[in-house]
Amino acid sequence: MSPRRAASPAKRRRATTKPRSKRKSTARRRKPGTRRQAAIRLRRRKILQRVLVSTTAVLVLGGLLALIPLGLARDPAPICIDEPQTFPEAGIEGWSGEQLENAATIVRTAAGLGFPREGQILGVMTAMGESSLRNIDYGDWETSGFTNPDGSRTTSIGLFQQQDWWGSAEQRMDPATAATLFFDRLGRLPDWQSMTPSHAIHRVQINMDRDYYSRFQADATAVVDALSGPCE
Repeated sequence: MSPRRAASPAKRRRATTKPRSKRKSTARRRKPGTRRQAAIRLRRRKILQRVLVSTTAVLVLGGLLALIPLGLARDPAPICIDEPQTFPEAGIEGWSGEQLENAATIVRTAAGLGFPREGQILGVMTAMGESSLRNIDYGDWETSGFTNPDGSRTTSIGLFQQQDWWGSAEQRMDPATAATLFFDRLGRLPDWQSMTPSHAIHRVQINMDRDYYSRFQADATAVVDALSGPCE
């Protein structure tokens, strides 16, 4: 047998070289086409957008759930003028407890007599200045030794520190009756609504300083407005 001849270089190259169709197929598998790359990017972008939308929704919902209890905590309970148990324990502008109950009596009495908000404020201002809204059974004589112009000792008592000529001790020590006595005299001033509030009170109380009650106007306004709100 004759010896096997070695393959020529050209044949060896043909034998080791892959067909062109196979080379193209491999290239396509390794590197996606332009359209496919664009589709992949678009799909990834949509997934990312959905994730961001879901995350944002969760954060917003969580924030709202956290704010709701805070809003409820800040929303004050309604104050009902006829229900002292609804009056805030912390008070209104520093006035609390018995003081607010007496203020409520003054406001109810004024409203029952037909006096509007302005008159109600004047009544509360007066009691703030005269007795700190406390129904006390003593007055200027006991605390300061004040006397009347004729030299007699003062007999002022109650919320409005009214003297003997206002009425009996029982009347002056009853908050509603004392308030009625005050508003009866206030109503006799035909121009009280056009006067400076403290000056109108001065005309009723006949005190020494007609501007004395001005310092209580803001507090009295806050108290009257708080007590005049709806009960529900």
